[in-house]
Amino acid sequence: MDDAWWRDAVIYQVYPRSFADADGDGVGDIDGIRAHLSHLRDLGVDAIWMSPWYPSPMADAGYDVADFRDIDPVFGDLAGAEALIAEAHAAGIRMIVDIVPNHISSEHPWFKAALASPDAPERDYFWFRPGRDGGATMPTDWTGEFGGTTWTKAPDGSWYLHLFTPEQPDLNWEHPDVQAEFEAILRFWFDRGVDGIRIDSAALLFKDKDLPEVREGAPHPFHDLDAVHDVYRAWRRVADEYPGRALIGEVWMPEVDRFTNYLRPDELHAAFNFDFLGCAWDPYLMRDCVDRTLDAHAKVGAPPTWVLSNHDVTRHVTRYGRTDTTFSFDNNLDGTPVDLELGTRRARAAALLSLSLPGGAYVYQGEELGLWENETIPVEQIQDPMYARRGHTRDGCRVPLPWSGDEPPYAFSTTTPWLPQPAEWKDRTVQAQTGDPSSMLELYRAAIRLRHSQGAGFAWLDRGATVLAYTRGADFACVLNLSGAPVPLPEHQTILLASGPLDGDLLPQDTAIWLRL
Repeated sequence: MDDAWWRDAVIYQVYPRSFADADGDGVGDIDGIRAHLSHLRDLGVDAIWMSPWYPSPMADAGYDVADFRDIDPVFGDLAGAEALIAEAHAAGIRMIVDIVPNHISSEHPWFKAALASPDAPERDYFWFRPGRDGGATMPTDWTGEFGGTTWTKAPDGSWYLHLFTPEQPDLNWEHPDVQAEFEAILRFWFDRGVDGIRIDSAALLFKDKDLPEVREGAPHPFHDLDAVHDVYRAWRRVADEYPGRALIGEVWMPEVDRFTNYLRPDELHAAFNFDFLGCAWDPYLMRDCVDRTLDAHAKVGAPPTWVLSNHDVTRHVTRYGRTDTTFSFDNNLDGTPVDLELGTRRARAAALLSLSLPGGAYVYQGEELGLWENETIPVEQIQDPMYARRGHTRDGCRVPLPWSGDEPPYAFSTTTPWLPQPAEWKDRTVQAQTGDPSSMLELYRAAIRLRHSQGAGFAWLDRGATVLAYTRGADFACVLNLSGAPVPLPEHQTILLASGPLDGDLLPQDTAIWLRL
């Protein structure tokens, strides 16, 4: 296994609550993942990124962690996690775990001790501050990452900071004990064979101690403060003690130069490309996004990444079927009209685009099945805390996977799943798509298999402004038609793979093709 595997790996995100349920409680678990590891092997992925599986009260689906060195009983136990890591390695698949450094659970022993006494040393691990107006009002008017307020009053009258929910108190990263604890957590998982760490909300760790309000044109009080880079330099030193380990950041950053600061040679190995994820299905914007991404990463010697969906965003089958094909948490809310046939056609083409660009590629579970956002979840079943604060739920992309059968739960479980599955998914199961050459699953299997035959480098082919065409090496080309009409193919020797049927010798609109030149 190559120590620099992360530079061009296909990484599959497993959302453990929704992958497969082995114990029949309606919630996915580690044994369910182990039982379906052959699916990921057959898909051909290089690594699994595991969303949080730690003990948690689940105020935010596990991103409120009570103990980073154990497994929540709903998912299994530490022995099962270690067995999964070993079995994945035996199948040639690396393992990445999710670490959440900005905050912990309000049930974490540190925070419980901090609440119990104002004199507890753990008090300094958090952001406790007196309120304004004699303690009656919050220290600031900051808006949370989920919307809503960011301060909650403690029993002693002080206020504590939480950029997410009140059950997720923010850590004080200026405290050396906090820094030392997380470096020890990295070693704990590296010692168990984990190959990489995905870092949640990587840019949020430090806050301006003066607590200024957010003002346009002024430095942000808690986004991307310079001190955060010292943390990741320390983490990189830890990772470098373990050959072949990678640090991968979730960095939401509109400024490309600020984004690539996290990818300097002594910091993170890679970071998610949200610029690409949120880009409209538009030839000019996509071309600019690709150029911007490649140029920025080349400057710091880091591999770009290509991401279409994850557990926080509207599935791209749905996004690409809407009039507005971009993504942000301020638009694309549930209920706007969607053309699923159009979205699926574009998603198939986007798969060939993302899997042929230079760098790493991420596949969120269910992308390979062509799943769309479930926007029919009854309000009373919505579990995402973002819904109450922002009117947007991420539950629609977290619905359990369909494995086989003609009706829910599609062999995900033997009981009712924790979120409802659409009846229309009977044609989207793994069983239904396996062996069907026209299915999304077989498209992904073929694309990932053929991906290894692509050459190095990248160069645009001039096929017109509304066609994205480029070469990788001397004889591989990808062509994506984003014009309004079929277009001729470049001269070629062989068609390797197409996202949809051709129109004679022409490439239809919203279709991509891989060619041997």
